[in-house]
Amino acid sequence: MNLEDLAFGWREALLGAVALLVLYAVLAYRRLHLLKKGATSPALPESAASPLPEPVAENDEASPATTHVEASFPWNEPPDPPEPAEPAEAALLVDNRLRAAEAEITTLRGEVAALGEELAELRDEVKRRVERVQASQHVAPIYGDAMQMAVAGYDAAAIAERCGVARAEAELVVALIRNREGNEPTMRER
Repeated sequence: MNLEDLAFGWREALLGAVALLVLYAVLAYRRLHLLKKGATSPALPESAASPLPEPVAENDEASPATTHVEASFPWNEPPDPPEPAEPAEAALLVDNRLRAAEAEITTLRGEVAALGEELAELRDEVKRRVERVQASQHVAPIYGDAMQMAVAGYDAAAIAERCGVARAEAELVVALIRNREGNEPTMRER
Protein backbone atom coordinates (compact mmCIF):
# COMPACT_ATOMS: atom_id res chain seq x y z
CA MET A 1 0.00 0.00 0.00
CA ASN A 2 1.38 3.38 -1.05
CA LEU A 3 0.70 6.29 1.36
CA GLU A 4 1.15 8.88 -1.37
CA ASP A 5 -2.06 7.63 -3.03
CA LEU A 6 -4.02 8.47 0.12
CA ALA A 7 -2.71 12.08 0.39
CA PHE A 8 -5.19 14.83 -0.33
CA GLY A 9 -4.20 17.81 -2.44
CA TRP A 10 -5.70 21.25 -2.64
CA ARG A 11 -8.01 20.13 -5.46
CA GLU A 12 -9.58 17.39 -3.36
CA ALA A 13 -9.94 19.78 -0.40
CA LEU A 14 -11.64 22.34 -2.65
CA LEU A 15 -14.03 19.73 -4.05
CA GLY A 16 -14.84 18.56 -0.52
CA ALA A 17 -15.57 22.14 0.59
CA VAL A 18 -17.85 22.70 -2.41
CA ALA A 19 -19.68 19.43 -1.69
CA LEU A 20 -20.22 20.45 1.95
CA LEU A 21 -21.47 23.86 0.86
CA VAL A 22 -23.97 22.31 -1.56
CA LEU A 23 -25.15 19.90 1.13
CA TYR A 24 -25.63 22.80 3.56
CA ALA A 25 -27.58 24.81 0.96
CA VAL A 26 -29.89 21.84 0.27
CA LEU A 27 -30.55 21.28 3.97
CA ALA A 28 -31.18 25.00 4.57
CA TYR A 29 -33.59 25.17 1.63
CA ARG A 30 -35.45 22.11 2.90
CA ARG A 31 -35.71 23.56 6.40
CA LEU A 32 -37.02 26.91 5.08
CA HIS A 33 -39.51 25.10 2.88
CA LEU A 34 -40.79 23.14 5.88
CA LEU A 35 -41.05 26.29 7.99
CA LYS A 36 -42.93 28.09 5.23
CA LYS A 37 -45.25 25.15 4.74
CA GLY A 38 -45.91 24.97 8.49
CA ALA A 39 -46.61 28.73 8.76
CA THR A 40 -49.20 28.71 5.96
CA SER A 41 -51.10 25.61 7.03
CA PRO A 42 -54.62 26.59 8.22
CA ALA A 43 -54.86 24.35 11.24
CA LEU A 44 -52.05 22.72 13.12
CA PRO A 45 -52.55 19.98 15.64
CA GLU A 46 -52.02 21.14 19.21
CA SER A 47 -48.85 19.09 19.47
CA ALA A 48 -47.35 20.93 16.47
CA ALA A 49 -48.55 24.40 17.54
CA SER A 50 -46.50 24.45 20.71
CA PRO A 51 -42.89 23.33 20.27
CA LEU A 52 -42.36 23.16 24.03
CA PRO A 53 -44.41 20.79 26.16
CA GLU A 54 -46.56 22.48 28.75
CA PRO A 55 -45.37 21.93 32.29
CA VAL A 56 -47.47 19.70 34.43
CA ALA A 57 -47.99 20.61 38.03
CA GLU A 58 -47.91 17.67 40.41
CA ASN A 59 -50.05 19.40 42.99
CA ASP A 60 -52.28 22.24 41.83
CA GLU A 61 -52.65 23.62 45.35
CA ALA A 62 -48.93 23.62 46.19
CA SER A 63 -47.57 25.33 43.05
CA PRO A 64 -49.38 27.36 40.42
CA ALA A 65 -49.19 25.86 36.95
CA THR A 66 -47.41 27.94 34.33
CA THR A 67 -48.80 27.91 30.84
CA HIS A 68 -47.12 28.45 27.49
CA VAL A 69 -48.72 31.24 25.51
CA GLU A 70 -48.37 30.92 21.75
CA ALA A 71 -47.86 34.14 19.79
CA SER A 72 -50.72 35.14 17.53
CA PHE A 73 -48.29 35.85 14.66
CA PRO A 74 -45.52 33.81 12.99
CA TRP A 75 -42.09 34.15 14.60
CA ASN A 76 -40.55 35.67 11.49
CA GLU A 77 -43.06 38.50 10.94
CA PRO A 78 -43.75 41.50 13.14
CA PRO A 79 -47.24 41.87 14.54
CA ASP A 80 -49.64 44.23 12.82
CA PRO A 81 -50.14 47.55 14.61
CA PRO A 82 -53.39 47.72 16.56
CA GLU A 83 -56.16 49.35 14.61
CA PRO A 84 -58.08 52.16 16.32
CA ALA A 85 -61.66 51.52 17.23
CA GLU A 86 -63.07 54.62 15.56
CA PRO A 87 -62.10 56.68 12.49
CA ALA A 88 -61.78 59.78 14.69
CA GLU A 89 -59.09 58.04 16.73
CA ALA A 90 -57.30 57.10 13.50
CA ALA A 91 -57.37 60.71 12.31
CA LEU A 92 -56.07 61.88 15.69
CA LEU A 93 -53.28 59.32 15.57
CA VAL A 94 -52.27 60.40 12.05
CA ASP A 95 -52.44 64.07 13.08
CA ASN A 96 -50.18 63.44 16.09
CA ARG A 97 -47.66 61.58 13.96
CA LEU A 98 -47.72 64.38 11.39
CA ARG A 99 -47.08 67.03 14.06
CA ALA A 100 -44.22 65.00 15.52
CA ALA A 101 -42.68 64.61 12.07
CA GLU A 102 -43.04 68.35 11.35
CA ALA A 103 -41.39 69.20 14.68
CA GLU A 104 -38.52 66.86 13.92
CA ILE A 105 -38.10 68.34 10.44
CA THR A 106 -37.99 71.86 11.92
CA THR A 107 -35.34 70.79 14.40
CA LEU A 108 -33.29 69.13 11.68
CA ARG A 109 -33.53 72.23 9.46
CA GLY A 110 -32.20 74.38 12.31
CA GLU A 111 -29.32 71.99 12.85
CA VAL A 112 -28.53 71.96 9.13
CA ALA A 113 -28.51 75.78 9.06
CA ALA A 114 -26.16 75.89 12.06
CA LEU A 115 -23.87 73.35 10.42
CA GLY A 116 -23.93 75.40 7.20
CA GLU A 117 -22.82 78.51 9.08
CA GLU A 118 -20.08 76.57 10.82
CA LEU A 119 -18.95 75.12 7.50
CA ALA A 120 -18.77 78.63 5.97
CA GLU A 121 -16.62 79.81 8.89
CA LEU A 122 -14.32 76.81 8.48
CA ARG A 123 -14.01 77.47 4.74
CA ASP A 124 -13.01 81.08 5.43
CA GLU A 125 -10.42 79.97 7.99
CA VAL A 126 -8.97 77.38 5.59
CA LYS A 127 -8.86 80.00 2.82
CA ARG A 128 -6.95 82.42 5.08
CA ARG A 129 -4.48 79.72 6.06
CA VAL A 130 -3.95 78.66 2.45
CA GLU A 131 -3.26 82.29 1.51
CA ARG A 132 -0.70 82.53 4.32
CA VAL A 133 1.04 79.36 3.19
CA GLN A 134 1.07 80.49 -0.44
CA ALA A 135 2.46 83.88 0.56
CA SER A 136 5.21 82.26 2.59
CA GLN A 137 6.10 80.00 -0.35
CA HIS A 138 6.79 83.02 -2.57
CA VAL A 139 9.55 84.12 -0.20
CA ALA A 140 13.16 83.12 -0.84
CA PRO A 141 13.89 79.63 0.51
CA ILE A 142 16.36 80.92 3.08
CA TYR A 143 13.59 83.01 4.67
CA GLY A 144 10.87 80.33 4.53
CA ASP A 145 11.61 79.04 8.04
CA ALA A 146 11.91 82.59 9.33
CA MET A 147 8.46 83.43 7.89
CA GLN A 148 6.90 80.35 9.48
CA MET A 149 8.43 81.16 12.85
CA ALA A 150 7.20 84.77 12.59
CA VAL A 151 3.68 83.56 11.78
CA ALA A 152 3.91 81.27 14.83
CA GLY A 153 4.73 84.32 16.98
CA TYR A 154 8.47 84.03 17.66
CA ASP A 155 10.41 87.23 18.25
CA ALA A 156 13.21 88.51 16.00
CA ALA A 157 16.04 87.34 18.30
CA ALA A 158 14.81 83.72 18.32
CA ILE A 159 14.31 83.78 14.55
CA ALA A 160 17.80 85.18 13.92
CA GLU A 161 19.42 82.60 16.18
CA ARG A 162 17.47 79.61 14.87
CA CYS A 163 17.54 80.40 11.13
CA GLY A 164 21.05 81.83 10.95
CA VAL A 165 20.03 85.22 9.52
CA ALA A 166 21.00 88.66 10.66
CA ARG A 167 18.93 90.25 13.42
CA ALA A 168 17.89 93.08 11.11
CA GLU A 169 16.60 90.57 8.54
CA ALA A 170 14.68 88.73 11.27
CA GLU A 171 13.13 92.02 12.45
CA LEU A 172 12.14 92.79 8.85
CA VAL A 173 10.44 89.38 8.51
CA VAL A 174 8.55 89.90 11.80
CA ALA A 175 7.48 93.38 10.67
CA LEU A 176 6.24 92.04 7.33
CA ILE A 177 4.14 89.40 9.05
CA ARG A 178 2.66 91.92 11.50
CA ASN A 179 1.83 94.31 8.64
CA ARG A 180 0.08 91.59 6.70
CA GLU A 181 -1.99 90.59 9.73
CA GLY A 182 -2.78 94.22 10.53
CA ASN A 183 -1.29 94.14 14.04
CA GLU A 184 1.14 97.02 13.56
CA PRO A 185 0.73 100.21 11.52
CA THR A 186 2.74 100.58 8.32
CA MET A 187 5.61 103.05 7.93
CA ARG A 188 3.43 105.52 5.99
CA GLU A 189 0.75 105.59 8.73
CA ARG A 190 3.27 106.51 11.48
